[in-house]
Amino acid sequence: MTNPPPSPVPVDQLQFALPQKFETVEEERRHRKERLVVALRLFGKFGFEEGVAGHITARDPEWTDHFWVNPFAMSFKQITVDDLILVNHEGQVVQGRHHVNAAAFAIHSQVHAARPDVVAAAHSHSLYGKTLSSLGELLEPLTQDVCAFYESHALFDDYTGVVLDQEEGRRIAATLGGHKAVILRNHGLLTVGDSVDAAAWWFITMERSCQVQLMAKAAGKPVHVDHDSAVLTRDQLGNDLVAWINYQPLAAGHADAYQGAL
Repeated sequence: MTNPPPSPVPVDQLQFALPQKFETVEEERRHRKERLVVALRLFGKFGFEEGVAGHITARDPEWTDHFWVNPFAMSFKQITVDDLILVNHEGQVVQGRHHVNAAAFAIHSQVHAARPDVVAAAHSHSLYGKTLSSLGELLEPLTQDVCAFYESHALFDDYTGVVLDQEEGRRIAATLGGHKAVILRNHGLLTVGDSVDAAAWWFITMERSCQVQLMAKAAGKPVHVDHDSAVLTRDQLGNDLVAWINYQPLAAGHADAYQGAL
């Protein structure tokens, strides 16, 4: 006699992770700092460092014109929560005992000021991002993943040296506009999100998309996803909640990278 098949588990009994809610600003601050360290450690593990270049910022949940950022000249792979510094709107360190990267302040302060919805911004001189930026090109709709950026990223088509001037940061922020990412010509990538996890995911998947585009064009003539399908896919995959969800298994799967850092 054949047993009846198992009954479906009610949907409300299935587990599905969503972003945390916090009772106090102190809890939210601690969470943002911990996720910032996770992202920095992952960037180190993935080889996104280039000397002292590269920074990820997280807006403070209470003092919203301040942001937490990695210290100047400290390896992504070694940063702990206690190493993070808090920088005010004038570029002064108000918590922590390390210097701030002047380029980090010039760029990120203007992005955070222009985009109140942005909690975090990520920038580094990653290999494939730098390579594509040297071509002065946008990402093309070649794969499902890259469609998240379709008509949702911009090209800052200028290069005048290391960004140390806030006016240059303002121009970058203006080019970013309401998008999730900007390619800085001859420089690298910058991504933003409504959480540290989202901003980090956009950077990681954007870097991989740059690699795909470079490889595909080197191999032959890529076939583009058509406009309507690219727009539909962007609407399905291109929001910050989907980015947050995509990032969770990545962060959990590389827990060795930040063990002992929180």
